[in-house]
Amino acid sequence: MQYFVTTHTAATEKTDCIVIALFEQGLLSPTASALNDSTNGRIQAIIDRGDITGKVGQTLLLQDIEGVTSPRILLIGCGPQAGIKENDFTTIIATVTKTLDSSAAVEASLYLSDLNVSDRPAHWLVNQAVIIAESTLYQYTATKSNPKTTEKPIVRFSFYAADNEALIGQAAANGLAIANGMRLAKDLGNLPGNVCTPTYLAQQAEQLDQQYDTVTTTILDEDEMESLGMGSLLSVSRGSRQPAKLITMNYQGAGDDKPVVLVGKGLTFDAGGISLKPAAGMDEMKYDMCGSASVFGTISAIAELNLPINVIGVIPSSENMPDGDANKPGDIVTSMAGKTIEILNTDAEGRLILCDALTYSERFDPAIVIDIATLTGAIIVALGSKTTGLLANDQHLADALLQAGTDSADKAWQLPLWDEYQEQLDSNFADIANIGGKEAGSITAACFLSRFTDKFTWAHLDIAGTAWKSGGKDKGATGRPVPMLVQYLMNRINENN
Repeated sequence: MQYFVTTHTAATEKTDCIVIALFEQGLLSPTASALNDSTNGRIQAIIDRGDITGKVGQTLLLQDIEGVTSPRILLIGCGPQAGIKENDFTTIIATVTKTLDSSAAVEASLYLSDLNVSDRPAHWLVNQAVIIAESTLYQYTATKSNPKTTEKPIVRFSFYAADNEALIGQAAANGLAIANGMRLAKDLGNLPGNVCTPTYLAQQAEQLDQQYDTVTTTILDEDEMESLGMGSLLSVSRGSRQPAKLITMNYQGAGDDKPVVLVGKGLTFDAGGISLKPAAGMDEMKYDMCGSASVFGTISAIAELNLPINVIGVIPSSENMPDGDANKPGDIVTSMAGKTIEILNTDAEGRLILCDALTYSERFDPAIVIDIATLTGAIIVALGSKTTGLLANDQHLADALLQAGTDSADKAWQLPLWDEYQEQLDSNFADIANIGGKEAGSITAACFLSRFTDKFTWAHLDIAGTAWKSGGKDKGATGRPVPMLVQYLMNRINENN
């Protein structure tokens, strides 16, 4: 969709539909009250009939109301006047988007700036509204021969700005760039493993290189990785016919500043290797590359916005399959850092490819390194599917990411990374084991990664619960944590200016 700003009052706006808020018990929002005056009380008279009470998500579409320039008015229920929860705001915008997309209106103006959503400013509402609208309209079509289409889809939203028109316009642009990045991450995540291979991801990175002058992509093949000593990463790909790739996307927006490095786990399919996963739900292991997809989405968003910051995306990509040459439980491999690793479970492969990518990141002299990975089922047990797990070797970085999650409504929760957990990774036969037993699985996975981060400030985001939705009609990639990552980078820019 396209997004614009309007300064016309609701009564004088010329568009297919104007959207105004109604609170519980039929209470009019300030905009709705002004519109009621313009219609000689017609709005209030319709509400008094009881067809809509103002509960969250209720709608009533009015046609040809005298005193209003636009032919349609959509009343949207917004709940209590005193304040609206952020989850309810998501429902409100999603409902408005769906309602208009199924109507004959192709453009609409939203007069919702007078809503109190957790005391968020008007520009935050606009930014979120764009992301929610785009997510609501998202459809995966890449492998469908006859995708569903809307006969007359909504194509344009305008947001009312009583003042700060430029700020509202920038918020809409930011929201659209983030939503576009999320769409890219969703598309990559939703593709099947026979299409989205490590080679395919490398090709997509090269497309970003061609699309943006600020992005430079380099691809390392298995021979080049072997020459660097990446025995841990390459051990995972031995069971696959698909060659591994190490993808680097360098976004240059701030001269010689030290970069933020984003390391995204790119397991394009994870069967578990010799430690084979159960058959039920194994199709969803195509989503094991959603960490890399979020890096693609973030690079795309910041390039679209031309942000003044340097960011490098590093993506170790492989499949994890059972084969005569695949890793076996008890095997010992040597990482790029020179540490030996005893593989007690071949299904704990994400950390094996990430550790070499983290060591590789040292060459960029990074200011910050953040890895993003669908790393552990244990994080879903701990936090469910709503919240991303966060661990870090620096509290300032952890706090900044937590704040970015709150700012973007893409939240994370910090878990401890204490030395007491490290002993669970002790091995009798190698420097480190790749699993730490049943207890604290997400923490010990991060402890493993932390062994390779001594030379830089680092955080780990475990998105196994938030990267996709399982089962049912909503099954699919979510595009998270692209909003959090982009917000973190924007906050960092503001902090340094």
